[in-house]
Amino acid sequence: MNKKSSIKSKRNIFCYKITPKIREKINVALWSCFGLFLLGATLVFAAIAKGHIGYMPALEQLENPIDRYASQIISEDGVMLGSYSYIKDNRIFVKYGDLSPELVNALIATEDNRFVRHSGIDTKGLLRAIVKRGILMQKSGGGGSTITQQLAKLLFSPNAGSVTERIFQKPIEWVIAVRLEKYYTKEEIINMYLNKFDFLNNAVGIRSAAKAYFNTIPKNLKTEEAATLIGMCKNPSYYNPVRFNERAKNRRNIVLRQMEKYGYLDKARCDSLCTLPLLLDYRRVDHKEGLAPYFREYLRLMLVAKKPERRDYPSWQQAKFEEDSISWETNPMYGWCNKNVKTNGSHYNIYTDGLKIYTTLNSRMQQYAEEAVGEHIGKTLQPKFFKEKKGRKYTPFTFPNTMSNKEKEQEINAILNRAVNQSYRYKAMKEAGMDDENIARIFKTKTEMSVFTWGGMKDTIMSPLDSIRYYKTFLRTGFMAMDSRNGHVKAYVGGIDFANFQYDMVTTGRRQIGSTMKPFVYSLAMIEGFTPCDKMLHVQQHLVDENGVLWSPKNSTNKKVGEEVTLQWGLQNSSNWVTTYLMGHLSPYALERLLRSYGFKGPIDPVVAMCLGTPDISVEEMVSAYTVFVNKGFRIEPMYITRIEDANGNTVASFTTQMHEVLPEDETYKMLNMLQSVVDGGTGGSIRWSYGIKAAMGGKTGTTQNQSDGWFMGFTPDIVAGCWVGGEDRSIHFDTMEGQGANVALPVYALFLKKVFADKVLGYSETETFDIPEAYEDPCAAKSEKESPKRIRQSGFDDFFN
Repeated sequence: MNKKSSIKSKRNIFCYKITPKIREKINVALWSCFGLFLLGATLVFAAIAKGHIGYMPALEQLENPIDRYASQIISEDGVMLGSYSYIKDNRIFVKYGDLSPELVNALIATEDNRFVRHSGIDTKGLLRAIVKRGILMQKSGGGGSTITQQLAKLLFSPNAGSVTERIFQKPIEWVIAVRLEKYYTKEEIINMYLNKFDFLNNAVGIRSAAKAYFNTIPKNLKTEEAATLIGMCKNPSYYNPVRFNERAKNRRNIVLRQMEKYGYLDKARCDSLCTLPLLLDYRRVDHKEGLAPYFREYLRLMLVAKKPERRDYPSWQQAKFEEDSISWETNPMYGWCNKNVKTNGSHYNIYTDGLKIYTTLNSRMQQYAEEAVGEHIGKTLQPKFFKEKKGRKYTPFTFPNTMSNKEKEQEINAILNRAVNQSYRYKAMKEAGMDDENIARIFKTKTEMSVFTWGGMKDTIMSPLDSIRYYKTFLRTGFMAMDSRNGHVKAYVGGIDFANFQYDMVTTGRRQIGSTMKPFVYSLAMIEGFTPCDKMLHVQQHLVDENGVLWSPKNSTNKKVGEEVTLQWGLQNSSNWVTTYLMGHLSPYALERLLRSYGFKGPIDPVVAMCLGTPDISVEEMVSAYTVFVNKGFRIEPMYITRIEDANGNTVASFTTQMHEVLPEDETYKMLNMLQSVVDGGTGGSIRWSYGIKAAMGGKTGTTQNQSDGWFMGFTPDIVAGCWVGGEDRSIHFDTMEGQGANVALPVYALFLKKVFADKVLGYSETETFDIPEAYEDPCAAKSEKESPKRIRQSGFDDFFN
C-alpha cells in the first residue's frame, strides 16, 4: 500500500467513527459543560455578591467609598496654603466640574474608550485581553479592566501577594464594579477614580498631584500636563516624571496618541504636543514646606487640642495648664475638633473629614513677610553675626568677662547637654534602651549629614553634637501682622525655616520685651493723670523695691542729661530714667493688672524693674496689645479663622472678632501722639530716613540687656505688626550696638510694609491717617486739669503697693 492510500484509509476510518449518534453525544456533553460553567459562574458571582466568597463592601461603604479626605487650609484671598492629613493620605476632594476636560478625555481614551457605553464590565475588552494576553501571551494586548473596575480595585482590593491571588480578586472587582455603576453616574465614577489614585511623592488624588507636579489645580491643567498624570495611572512608580523624565514623556505621548485616535485631538495638535519637553514645576507635598508653615502648624495644634488635664502637665508647667484651661473655656478655636461633633455623634477629624478651613491670612502679605525675614536676617544680619563671632573660642556664645574660662566651658556644656536631651535623636535612642555612655559616643562621632544654610541645604560631615552648636549660630525671629480693625492675622512667620527650626517664636516662644514695655507704663501714667507734656529732670533715678533693695537703672541715651525733658521726649528717645521716674509714681501691682488687660497671659512678677521690660511675652500677645493704641482703647484678639466648612460645603463653625476695653479713649489719643513721635523723630526714625515710608505710623523699639533680644512694634491706621530677633539662648547675641531692636527687628517690619504698600491689589495706602480729634492733635492741648501726679506723689514709696 502506498503512502497516499494509507492516509486516505486512516481518514476514512476516522470519519467512520464520528457517527451522528456520537456527534450528538459530543454536542450534549459540550453544551452540558458550558451550562455547568454558566451555572457555576452564576453561583460564584451570586456568592460573591452575597459576601460568601471574598470581601463584599456593605451598602454604606458603596455609598461613601472614599471616607478620608485631607482638610484644606485656605487663605483670605482664596489660595490653598496646605492641608492636614495622615501620612501618605493627603487626598483633597475635587468636584467633577473642577476637572480639566482634557484630563477626563485623556483618562477615557487611554484606560477605557468604551467607558460611556458599558455598565462596569467591557465584554469586548475582556475577551480581547483573555485571548491576546491569556492565550497568545501578547504583552501589548491591552488590559480588560474598565475605569470602574480599576476604581473597585483602588477602593476595596488589598495589594495581591501573588498572580494567583490577583486572579481571584478579579471576579470580586467585577461584581463591585457593576454595583458602583448602579449607584453612581459616569461622571461620579471618574471623579472618584481621580480623587482616589495615588500619584506618588505624597500626592494622593488629582488635586494634590496637580499641585505637586505642576503647581496648579486640576481645572487649569494643560493638555500635555493632563496626559502626563494620566500616563502615570498605568504604573506611577515606573512612569514617575520626577525620577524618569524621558520614560514619563514617552508614556505621555502614548496618551496623546490615544486622544488623537479617539477624536479628542487632531493630528496637528497631537504632533505639536508630542514634541514638547516634559517640564515640571515640582513642589514636594510636605507640611514643613510651602507658604506659612508655622501658621499652619499653629492652627493644627489649636484645632486638635484636648481638654487640659492637670496630670498631663509637669509641675513646672502650672502656668501653661492654667492658660490652656482658660483657652478651652473662652477660645472657640482652641480644641474645636474635640468640643464639636458631627451629625453622627463623632468628633471632627481634620485629617480625614475633608474640611475647608478659611483663614484670615493673606497669601501675598505672608509672602512679603517671609521675604522680609529672608532679606534682612538671611542676607544682612546673619553675615554680620558670623563675621563678629568668627574665630572666637566660645562661638556663638558670649559670657561676662567676670566668668573664668572653666566656668564658660561648663556653661556651654550645660547648654549643649540640654539641647541633646531635647533632641529627637536622643529620645529615640533612649526608647531603644541605649545607655548614656553609648549615646554620648554617637553624638560625638562624625557622620554625613545635610545642614541648613541660608543658601539651601548643604551636605557635610560633622558630629551630631557639633551640628547642635552649628544650628545655634543662626539668629531666630518671630513676626506677625494683623488688621488693626478686626484682628485678622494677615502674616505669621514663626522662625527662619520651619523644616530646621520648628520652635514657633510667634505664639510659643516668650522673650523679655525691653523698651517695648514702656508704652504700657506710660498708658498707666496717663490714666493716673500724667500728660505727655509733663516735665522731669533727666537724671538717674533711684527706687527702692518692697524688699528694701535699691534699684538704679542705667540709661540708654546720653541726651539731655541734667536737663528738663517732657514725658513725650522720654518715650520718643526711649529714656530708662523717664520710665523709672514714672514707675516711682505708680504701683507695680496696678501695672501688672493693666498688663493682664493688655492680654499678657504668662507669669509677671510685679516689681519695679518690670517697667523696663523684664516679663517674657510672646509676639502674638505684643501685637494684640498694641492694637489698643489704634482702636481708641480697645484691644483686638488675634483672629486666625473666619469659618470652617464640611466636605459638603456646609458651614459648621464661624468665628467673630473679640474686643476688650483697656484704656479710656482720651488717654489713648495721648499715647497715639507719643508713639507717632517715636517714628517721626525718635528711636524708630530710620523707617522714615532709611526706608522712605511716609505713612502715618506709631511704634516702639526694644532691646534687652546685652542685646539678647531686639524688638520693634509698629502700627499704621490699618496694620499692627511686631518683630522679635535674637538667639536661641540669651547668651547668643551681638556684642555691639548692632543687636539693638532698631537694627535687628525694625528692618523686617519696614521691608514688609514697603512691599505691602507697593502692592496696590492689597488696597493699603500710605495716605491713610489716624482718627484723632482736633483737641488731641497737639499732645499738650490735652493736658489734664488735675495737679500733676509728680507733684502730689512725693511721699511714701510703700503707698504705691496698696
